[in-house]
Amino acid sequence: MFIPVGSIVMLLIGTLLAFIFIIITLVSGKYDELCKPLDKKEFPLRETYSIGCKILEIIKYGYNSKSDRKLRKSIEILYGVKYSDYYLRMIMAQRITFAVFLLLVAFAFYAITLEIVGFFILVMFSGLAYYYYGDRVNKNIEKREQEMMKDYPEVLSKLALLTNAGMILRDAWENVAFSGEGVLFDEMKKVVVDIQNGVAEIDAFFSFSMRCSIPEIKKFTSTLVQGMTKGNHELVMLLKEQSKEAWEARKFNVKIQGEHAKSKLLIPISLMFLGILVMIIIPIFSNLGI
Repeated sequence: MFIPVGSIVMLLIGTLLAFIFIIITLVSGKYDELCKPLDKKEFPLRETYSIGCKILEIIKYGYNSKSDRKLRKSIEILYGVKYSDYYLRMIMAQRITFAVFLLLVAFAFYAITLEIVGFFILVMFSGLAYYYYGDRVNKNIEKREQEMMKDYPEVLSKLALLTNAGMILRDAWENVAFSGEGVLFDEMKKVVVDIQNGVAEIDAFFSFSMRCSIPEIKKFTSTLVQGMTKGNHELVMLLKEQSKEAWEARKFNVKIQGEHAKSKLLIPISLMFLGILVMIIIPIFSNLGI
């Protein structure tokens, strides 16, 4: 059977890449310990990321491109500034590992089938994998912000109530922080720990604001710092005002989410309707002999 020259070249490239991939896999064991701290649910197949680490080392990747700097900022919000370098490296290793693996699958598929269309589809999936695992950080931040905004009105109400009752802000904050579970409450607990470890209150609240990075919470944090300097009376008034705004915003968001849920239901309903039409129309045309 005659094999075109182009196919032979593709097979040779695929074989060479597979050979290089196997060698990299064999020499990447020193990165296994580096990948172990990663969460299994958040970082699936973390055991394979050592391959990506080795590839990044070979190409001397600098982690300093525009997209890397943007990704680092997102990572700082999600994991903290202290661990930003580590998670940036691991996420890049994850992206490289999956993208290269799918690229090799594309060449293997072509070697077996000689289908160029299938090859390009798999190459496209390789690029999508690289993009997806980079963009997932932003998706996690969006999810985190939604969870925080869900608890935000409750936190404001409790703080306003306790400070209005005469409790100082530091004690009120600690009381509210340990009164619930969730992302926002966890971030508030970090403030308590920071203050107990000797961090100045204003610095602790500033770090809290940076970790949350939501405009409403940044405004809320500024109010707290302002209240610390001007006294409890003005702070209570500001907290009550912001609490009212937060509850109104929450009602609006719930309404918007309900409308989004309805629009999402239209797609499966439409598909079901089309399926029913097909099931009805095909037998009718069959009986008519068309």
